[in-house]
Amino acid sequence: MVSIPIRNIWWLMLYASDLGKSSDPAQLAAEDLPEEIPDLVAEILARAVEQRQRRQLSTAFRQRQAVLSRVRGRIDHLSTSRRQLLAKGQVACRFEELTIDSPRNRYVRAALETVARLASERALAHRCRGLAHGLRLQGVVGAAPDRQQISNERFGRHDQIDQPMLAAARLAMDLALPTEAAGPHCLLDPQRCVHWLRRLYEKAIGGFYRLHLSDAQWVVSTGKPLSWPLQEATSGIAQVFPSMRTDIVIDRRDRPQRLVIDTKFTGVYSKGWYRDQTLRSGYVYQIYAYLRSQEGRGDPWAEQADGLLLHPAISIHVDESVRIQGHRIRFATVDLTASYQEINRRLLELSGC
Repeated sequence: MVSIPIRNIWWLMLYASDLGKSSDPAQLAAEDLPEEIPDLVAEILARAVEQRQRRQLSTAFRQRQAVLSRVRGRIDHLSTSRRQLLAKGQVACRFEELTIDSPRNRYVRAALETVARLASERALAHRCRGLAHGLRLQGVVGAAPDRQQISNERFGRHDQIDQPMLAAARLAMDLALPTEAAGPHCLLDPQRCVHWLRRLYEKAIGGFYRLHLSDAQWVVSTGKPLSWPLQEATSGIAQVFPSMRTDIVIDRRDRPQRLVIDTKFTGVYSKGWYRDQTLRSGYVYQIYAYLRSQEGRGDPWAEQADGLLLHPAISIHVDESVRIQGHRIRFATVDLTASYQEINRRLLELSGC
């Protein structure tokens, strides 16, 4: 497994945080990310909350029980009869009401309070505490949900505006992971959670390209499914035939130019039968299938597609390529022990954008 410095793990978490275009690319380039991650995340979260508060915060329904002088919702017959409420001109009711004290808003308030304790700049910490206090004054006073509960949140067309704020809040809450010292929470050590790092690396590379490539010129897709050009298929083949899903696809808008990127959280070389170093054959077959299977369907971008297998590395540089049946396939590494500026430059150079 690649041993990544903790400063660059936070770099990966920032780009994997689903903040997308809600962050300011100029700010991300200007700040010293590895050294001032908490301050940067606090700034992003505070800005997202301030932008969201320019409009009324989203509300949610909650269940309530109350004794009222008129019927609202459903009557609680047992409680009404037991307490003889009708004789007093009252009735026990169960009903739903709209409230600003939703799990989503409580999570954002808790994130502001958390990042305020982590920020090194006093003015920024005060700003986050002020925003959290403002939410309490508006009625967001309930206990904060945990990460599992907030992951069940779904967005409709009317509340898409909440996504940047909630994504920033998730990232701020993740900043509570820097130590394994005894405390109230049981946390995974990122250095030992290989599956988590593998997924983080894939999401971060996709998030990086979404953030740094102009929407006016490029289309960046992640997790894009591809279909096989199947013919004469039997009735049961659809249930057992493997599917294809790319990690990252970058398309140029003004002319047919496509780059299919497959991220691999392994070493670029393995030991071969007759030599010490060889490219992993399974990965070569995979990227070859991604490229060749999409030909002949009337898509000019598929006809001009190139592939990139992108591996993390430590202090080594690999950049080899070959053209196979009209498609250039590149095998390259990015050094995750380098500074974030060097990583940025390397990723942009590999994309050819």
